[in-house]
Amino acid sequence: MPLALYALAVATFAIGTTEFVVVGLIPGIAADLSVSLPSAGLLVSLYALSITLGTPIFSALTGSLPRRELAIGLMVVFTACNLSAALAPGYGTLLLSRIVMAVAHGVFFGVGAACATSLVSRSRSGGAIAVMMGGLTIAMVIGVPLGSWIGQLFNWRTPFYVVAGMGTVAVIGLIWLLPHEIHYQPPAPFLTQLSLLGNRRLATMYLLTAIGFGSTFVVFTFLSPLLTNVTGVRKETVNIALLLFGAAKLLEIFRVACSATLSAPARRCYCCCAA
Repeated sequence: MPLALYALAVATFAIGTTEFVVVGLIPGIAADLSVSLPSAGLLVSLYALSITLGTPIFSALTGSLPRRELAIGLMVVFTACNLSAALAPGYGTLLLSRIVMAVAHGVFFGVGAACATSLVSRSRSGGAIAVMMGGLTIAMVIGVPLGSWIGQLFNWRTPFYVVAGMGTVAVIGLIWLLPHEIHYQPPAPFLTQLSLLGNRRLATMYLLTAIGFGSTFVVFTFLSPLLTNVTGVRKETVNIALLLFGAAKLLEIFRVACSATLSAPARRCYCCCAA
């Protein structure tokens, strides 16, 4: 696989880490910035909402821009927002930094996928996207619990400095390794994408997905205060819980991948070679 794919994977690792590392830092953020736990929880929920609403709009607005320059620019914005979050003097600045980096996050995944598939032949495009998205998977298993541990060991600002450093590495890698000419299929206009909500079956699927993930992450967002204040365990246990959550997500991804590769006649999973 081209080295540029691994630069994209570093970017998705940084993005995945900063998205959920806040979960283990919410009590510290709330105490340091003098806000309530529900207000601190908005750093997660508004991040997700910003991805949902901002991604299709800004993807449509930037659809005609060159993919290489856009991918690099989005990672520069993402890195700057993490640095801003680390230096935030108050809750408002931190929340605004999270909202802007969330939009950059959402748009980057679409742009990054276009860059990844352009680096390989059509037959290898799935593998290219898998390598890029592997950074996100590793972030859930390693980046988030490690970032939470670093935040508890030092303070909640330190993980944002670390992610800003990873973002800088990703920017340098993208500048160095991404080809100057990237062919891609321009995204559909925003109104065309919005019209998909009129399809009853798609709308039902979207609703079920929103309810499923929403119910999971409502609890996940407040995992740290639930474990420490309600269950009464030590705060170090939160890191173990985050690690187990990430590992469970990884196993689920493998399970889905195996199901997708089942051969109907042989009923054999070529992903793990089990009959």
